[in-house]
Amino acid sequence: MTTRTSGAGRPPAAAAPQARRAVRADVDALVGLRVLMLAEMGLAVGDDTAPWRAEARRWFAEQLGRPDEFAAFVVDDPELGVVSCAVGTCDRHAPGPGNPSGLQGHVSNVSTDPRRRRLGHARACLDALTAWFAGDTEVRVVNLNATGDGIALYRELGFVPPRHPALQLRITTPAPAPAPAPAPAPADPDPNRDVDAPVA
Repeated sequence: MTTRTSGAGRPPAAAAPQARRAVRADVDALVGLRVLMLAEMGLAVGDDTAPWRAEARRWFAEQLGRPDEFAAFVVDDPELGVVSCAVGTCDRHAPGPGNPSGLQGHVSNVSTDPRRRRLGHARACLDALTAWFAGDTEVRVVNLNATGDGIALYRELGFVPPRHPALQLRITTPAPAPAPAPAPAPADPDPNRDVDAPVA
């Protein structure tokens, strides 16, 4: 059996991946790719019964019903289903001279199944997402938090460090105070008194 080649004896390049906009039927896939991303970042994600996963499913389902302020783009694989995604939200801030609408975009949940990496899937999702920000929203600034694996791609797509450094404060909820111990019973002023004796 022979393989058709192109160029200098190489097999023909695979077709470029095509991203599509996610729908409610993709909620489980979006959560699954988020689990994968967070686990690779070193977070303890728990199993399928972890409460945060149910909250994530609910969140994605709600956000997908807000197409003017939220978009997720995914790439399908004929064998594995949804294998890559990128999520964008429009966050409202106080307007300014450079951003009269006050809207800012935020990119998150950029994740690809490890079996389909280095094939352009994440780029396809991000290209579609940034085109949505530019063409369908009033967003003119898009932010993201980059990991070491993705920063080269983000820079290729035009993301640069912000003019002012971003800082973060993590607020921890204090543990509830223990319940106070019950007050001791009052001492009997006359320990020799017969408790069963009638009182005049």
